[in-house]
Amino acid sequence: MEVLVSQALVSGILMGLVFSLIALGLTIIFGVMNIVNFAHGEFLMIGMYAAYWSAVILSMEPLLTLPIAAAIGFVLGIASYYLLVRHLLRGPMIAQLLGTFGLMLFLRYLALFIFGPNFKTLSKGVLIGKTFMMGPVVIDWSKFFVGLLSLVSFLLVYWIINYTKTGKALLATSIDAEAASYMGIKTEWMNGLAWGLGGATVGIAGALLINFYYVYPTVGILFCMLAFATVALGGFGSIKGAFLAGLIIGLIETFFGQFVSSELKFAVIYALYFIVVALRPEGMFGWK
Repeated sequence: MEVLVSQALVSGILMGLVFSLIALGLTIIFGVMNIVNFAHGEFLMIGMYAAYWSAVILSMEPLLTLPIAAAIGFVLGIASYYLLVRHLLRGPMIAQLLGTFGLMLFLRYLALFIFGPNFKTLSKGVLIGKTFMMGPVVIDWSKFFVGLLSLVSFLLVYWIINYTKTGKALLATSIDAEAASYMGIKTEWMNGLAWGLGGATVGIAGALLINFYYVYPTVGILFCMLAFATVALGGFGSIKGAFLAGLIIGLIETFFGQFVSSELKFAVIYALYFIVVALRPEGMFGWK
C-alpha cells in the first residue's frame, strides 16, 4: 500500500507541474487584460501538433521540439491579439467571450480539416517508453523530464515577469492599464506580449505532453477545462496560485484515479472548481 501511495504521489506531482504550466498562460492573459481565452486548449493542441510533426518530419528528438512549439505558440498568441482580440475590446464583455469561443472553434475544426480525426502519438524518442526506479517507485523517464522541464519553464516565465523591466511593465499594466500608459508604458504592446507569452507557455506544455500523450483535434477541451479549474482554485491572475493549484489538481487526479475511480477523478476536480467559484471567487491567491 505504501508503494502505491508513493507511486501516486510522485505521478501526481509530475502531472501537477504540467497542469501548472498549462494554466500559466491562461492566468497571464487574464491577469493583464481580464479576458478569458476559451481557445487556450486549442493553443495547447497546436503546440502538440507542432512538436509531433517536427519530430516525425524532421526526425527530431521530441524534447528538442520545444523551441519550435514555443515560437509557434508565441506567434499564434500575438496574431490572435492583433487580428481579433484588440477589436473585441471595443465591444461588451459578451463579445470578448464569444470572440475567443469562436477562435476556439475555428482552430479546432481547422486542425480537424488539416490533420484528420485520428489519434497520433510518438513512438520514438530518447525517453519514450523508458523507466527507472527511485526506491520502490517506478518512474517513467519521459514524465519525469516533462515535469522537470515544466518546472523550469514556469520558473523562467516567473522570473521574466517579476524581475525584468518588461515583466514589471506587464505587472503595471495588469494593475492599472490607464495609469501605466501615463507612465509611458505602451499598454497595447503589453497586451500583445501577454497573449504571446500565454501562447508560448501553453505551446511548450503541448510539446512536453506529446512525449507520453496522444494528440487529436479536440484534445484541447480536456486540458482547457483542467486549466480553468486550476486558475479558479489558485486565483485568476495569480502566478503563484496557478503553480500551487496545478500541483493540487495533479494529486487529486492521480489519487482518485488510482484508488477510487478513473471516471470519478474529473468529477471531483470540477466539483472543487464549482465550490471555489461559489465560496471564494478570487481563489487562494487572487485579488478581491
